[in-house]
Amino acid sequence: MGKISQKEIEEYLGFKGEDFDFLVETAGKVRDKEVGNKVYLRGIVEITNKCIKNCYYCGIRKGNIGISRYFLEEKDAIDCVRFAVSQNLTSIVLQGGELKDKDFVFYVEKLVKRIKEINPSIAITLSFGEQDFETYKRWYDAGAERYLLRIETSDKKLYEKWHPESHSFEQRMKCLEMIKKVGYQTGTGVLIGAPMQTISHLASDIVFFKEFDIDMLGMGPYVIHPQTPFGKIYGDWFEKNRKNIFDLAIKMIAAARIVLKDVNIASTTALDSLNPEGRVYGLKAGANVIMPDITPMAYKRNYLLYKDKAGLYSSSAESLFSVLEIVKKSGLVASLGEVGTSPHFLKKRKNRF
Repeated sequence: MGKISQKEIEEYLGFKGEDFDFLVETAGKVRDKEVGNKVYLRGIVEITNKCIKNCYYCGIRKGNIGISRYFLEEKDAIDCVRFAVSQNLTSIVLQGGELKDKDFVFYVEKLVKRIKEINPSIAITLSFGEQDFETYKRWYDAGAERYLLRIETSDKKLYEKWHPESHSFEQRMKCLEMIKKVGYQTGTGVLIGAPMQTISHLASDIVFFKEFDIDMLGMGPYVIHPQTPFGKIYGDWFEKNRKNIFDLAIKMIAAARIVLKDVNIASTTALDSLNPEGRVYGLKAGANVIMPDITPMAYKRNYLLYKDKAGLYSSSAESLFSVLEIVKKSGLVASLGEVGTSPHFLKKRKNRF
C-alpha cells in the first residue's frame, strides 16, 4: 500500500456499512503485520486533577469549581507502582492536569527516580501537558522514556475555538517539538467528533501525525462533561450524535493504523463511555495498547475529564481484570512483562546508528 492522500483518508472516515467493516478488518491486518497481535498494557496512575488550563471541553479545567481537587501523595503513587510490578505490568503512565510550579516539577522528577529504583526495567510514560525544555529534560534524565502531549487538533483555527485566548496553539506545537528533541518516544492525539470539527479536520490530523513522525497515538472520542462551557451548550447535540462520534472514533483508529502502520495506538477508555464494547472495537480496528486504571479508587472518582467514565468504582485489580477480558474478547493476546516500545521508534533509532 503506497502513500495515502488526505482525500483518501477523508473517504475512509466517511465509510458506512460493509465499507466500514472492511476498513476495520484491513486495519486489523495491518496491525498484525506491522506490530503483531499483542496488546501492550500500561498501568495508568492519575497523579492529580489540579490544572492551570481552562479548555472548554475538559472536566478538570481550572474554572470547574464543582469538583474536589486532589494530589496523590508519593507513597500512594509508589503503592500503585508496586501493585503493577506484582501483576507483571512493566509499563506505567503517570498522568495529570497541567502544573508548572517548582514543587510539581521536583515531585515528578523524584517519583520517576523512585520508580526506577523499584524496578529499572519499568518503562515510564508522562502526560503533564506543556512544560519548558528544561523540565522535559529533567524528567527524561530521571528515567522517563515516553511523553504524551495531545495536540487535540492540528488545525489552529479550530484549536482556538476550543480554548481560551490564553492558550496558544503555537506553544502546543513548540512543546511537541521539544519532547521529540529531548529524545522521548513522542505521543500525541486528538479529540474525535467534537463540536465544529469536520471530516477534513480529522483527515488533516492523520496527515499531521505522519509528517510529524510520531511514535505513539492516544486519541479518543469527544464525550461531554456537564460542568464545562461545551457541556452547557452542546448537551442535546452530543446526545443526538453519540453513535456517530463513536463510529468516527473507530474509523480514526483504523485509518491511523493503515496510514501510520507501526506506531503504538491506544484503545482509550473514553470509547467505553459511548459503547459498552468500545475498547474491544478499538482493538479490532488496529489499536495495540490498552491502559488499566490503577489509581486508588478514592482518587480516580475525581479524575473526570468527561462524564460516564468507565471503571470509576473498580479497584486496581478489577480494572486490570476488566482490561484482560477486553483483550480476550478482541481475539488478541495481552502482553504482560513486556514494556512494549513503539516499533516505529525502534526503527528510527536503529536507522540513526
